[in-house]
Amino acid sequence: MATDWLGSIVSINCGESLGVFQGRVSAVDQVSQTISLTRPFHNGVKCLVPEVTFRAGDITELKILEIPGPGDSRQCGDLQQTEVGIPGVGCQVGPSQNGTGKVLKKPISSSAPQNIPRRTDVKNQDITISPQQQCSKSYMDRHVETLFQSKGFRRRHNSWSSSSRHPNQVTPKKSGLKNGQMKSKDDECFGDDIDEIPDTDFDFEGNLALFDKAAVFEEIETYERRSGTRSRGTPNEKPARYRHDENILESEPIVYRRIVVPQNANKEFCTDSGLVVPSVSYELHKKLLSVAEKHGLTLERRLEMTGVCASQMALSLLGGPNRLNPKNVHQRPTVALLCGPHVKGAQGISCGRHLSNHDVHIILFLPNFVKMLESITNELNLFSKTQGQQVSSVRDLPDTPVDLVINCLDCHENAFLRDQPWYKAVVDWANQNRAPVLSIDPPINEMEQGIDAKWSLALGLPLPLGERAGRVYLCDIGIPQKVFQEVGINYHSPFGCKFVIPLHST
Repeated sequence: MATDWLGSIVSINCGESLGVFQGRVSAVDQVSQTISLTRPFHNGVKCLVPEVTFRAGDITELKILEIPGPGDSRQCGDLQQTEVGIPGVGCQVGPSQNGTGKVLKKPISSSAPQNIPRRTDVKNQDITISPQQQCSKSYMDRHVETLFQSKGFRRRHNSWSSSSRHPNQVTPKKSGLKNGQMKSKDDECFGDDIDEIPDTDFDFEGNLALFDKAAVFEEIETYERRSGTRSRGTPNEKPARYRHDENILESEPIVYRRIVVPQNANKEFCTDSGLVVPSVSYELHKKLLSVAEKHGLTLERRLEMTGVCASQMALSLLGGPNRLNPKNVHQRPTVALLCGPHVKGAQGISCGRHLSNHDVHIILFLPNFVKMLESITNELNLFSKTQGQQVSSVRDLPDTPVDLVINCLDCHENAFLRDQPWYKAVVDWANQNRAPVLSIDPPINEMEQGIDAKWSLALGLPLPLGERAGRVYLCDIGIPQKVFQEVGINYHSPFGCKFVIPLHST
């Protein structure tokens, strides 16, 4: 019987001291209780010797990994456990009631079994018991269960496996038949043959064309009409989209023309929100400031408000927080402030004082006059307390380009100043400096301007400024609403949360 196992591939565990050996059985001696393996491997490494012999006392467990050749119908009298290691441990089988053979799921025995097919799964193999052995089902099950439990095995489904696994135990390699004729248990779910997978790609466009979107929406709409539910939209209707600052609740219609002047405006502007801001004539604007001054909005207050709004706009044009921060001390901006000897010049000096307080280098140009206006004298006294520089000659202005030029030279009444030599020299310097120009309260378009501005700042309500004024901004100088009504202007503030807003030509 021992010769039946010659050529089988087995795994022998000899404990922690010797380790695990694998190889092909070359000899089995039942008298001396030895087994020999040819081409052995020790703990997964090929041995240097061609053959190794083991005694039964050194073997802890023995596993048969592969049996050579297909199984034939040979009989065996003993059924043994593969992990016992010492042959001769068998069991008796009783007669079967129905006279048919029975297949049991259990480990392979170390003696020659009957009808053992070649399987890919090593842990569980089919052992066919012939009818000649006449083994009853109940007696066989009880005997096998008692035998395996006594050897430390536990039942898993319909098979037996060891409750402990040696750390050096090698998992047997699975071998199967080609072309998908037989698959292992692990591949029953995911073991489809690769040849059965179609080579063609899935036709997404063709399948999408089978879906009639219009018919489905029509069916949904018909159902909603019958059931009385409100439709949330059809393919032909696009829902309204709102910005993050828009109210989705219905409100009163928006009135965009909220400022109405007594006479037809020569030019109209609009804000970013779409509100219409009409222009006013110089006479109406002058009357508005006069009435406001009579009610307490004095010239000093107006100069202060104009200086604050103009300085805020200038700081934004200079770069705002990106330019003016403690890390950019070496990039201190320079502003040339050009002022004339009039109220417009006093507004520019007030703006320069606020800019100097915000660490902007200010170069103030003001021509020498024997007698100055009181408002200019007061503003100069405050400006002299800052770090700003005052010059009265064009030669003292910087030769290199500055960051910004603020123009306060022009005035509505004193047109004769344009003929003065100092005025022409300053205009030539500003045009050659190539710095952007901000004009504060420039004159109306009928009067020629010597310096082309990129931005212009209007006070209260804009004048009909021309193209040379550049982009127009409007600042709030604090005129109450009833003061506007007193001069015949129906007024509603267009500023919102700001004091300076941009205006766009309509």
